Amino acid sequence: MNFLEVKGLTKNFGGLVAVSDLDFRVEKGQLFGIIGPNGAGKTTIFNLISGALMPIRGKIIFKGEDVTELSAHRIAAKGIVRTFQMKNLFYDMSVMENMLTAYHLHYKAGNWSHFFGTPSAQKDEWEAREKAIQMLKYVGLENKEDVLAKFLPYGHQSALGIILALTVNPELLLLDEPVTGMNEAEIQVVMGLIQKIRNMGITLIVVEHNMKVIMRLCEHIMVVNFGKKIAEGSPSEISQNREVIEAYLGVEEGEKNINRIILPEK
Repeated sequence: MNFLEVKGLTKNFGGLVAVSDLDFRVEKGQLFGIIGPNGAGKTTIFNLISGALMPIRGKIIFKGEDVTELSAHRIAAKGIVRTFQMKNLFYDMSVMENMLTAYHLHYKAGNWSHFFGTPSAQKDEWEAREKAIQMLKYVGLENKEDVLAKFLPYGHQSALGIILALTVNPELLLLDEPVTGMNEAEIQVVMGLIQKIRNMGITLIVVEHNMKVIMRLCEHIMVVNFGKKIAEGSPSEISQNREVIEAYLGVEEGEKNINRIILPEK
C-alpha cells in the first residue's frame, strides 16, 4: 500500500488549468521534492493535498483512505500538515510563547480547567513546556526561548515555523518553499532541520523554487510545468532530462547553463 497516492488530480481556475491529470506516489519515510518554474502549479498541488482547495476530478489516497473531499481540518487530523512560509508565526510573541500556543491547541484539560488553573491544567502546562524545551534543543533554538519571533534570523524563523507544525504530530509534512529568501547559512540551518525531521520517521514533501536545495535534499523529485508532470526521478535523472532543461531555460540556453541552476555543488 502506498503512503500517499495522487490519481488524475485536476484543478481549474476559470479557464486556466492549474493542475492537469496529475499522478504521483510518495512512499512512507521518503523525502519527496516538487519543483517547477513560476506558475507551474506547485502551490496548487499543496492546496489540493491539504484540503485548502477541492479538485474538479481525481483522487488523493492517504494510507489507503480516500481523503479527496475532506476539509483541511479533517485532513490535518489524519496526519497531513502543511507549513505556509512562516505565516503561522506569532511575530510579537517569544519563541517559547509561540511553542506553548501551538501546544495549547492539544491540551487534554478543557478550557474551563485552564481558566481556573486546575491541577490538570497545570500538568498540561508543565508537559507542554517540557516538550517545547526538548523540541527547541533539537533544532538549536534552546537559547532563544525569550527572543521575540520577529527578531530571529530568517532561517531560525523558518525553523520555528516548521517545528510549530510538528506539535500536531504529523505523519506527512508539506513544506512550502522553506528556504525562500535565505542566505546560504540560513539555508543550511533549515536543510539540517528537514533532515532531522526525516530521521524522526516523518514523511516530507518539499515544494521549493531553489533547485539546488531540492537536488541536495531529496532522493526523489517530480517536476511540473503548466500544471502537468514533465519528469520524475532521482536528482541525477532530473538534471539530465531535456524537458526539465527546456522548461527552466529554453532550448538554446538550456544545455549551456543547466549545471549552474540545477546541479548541487560538490
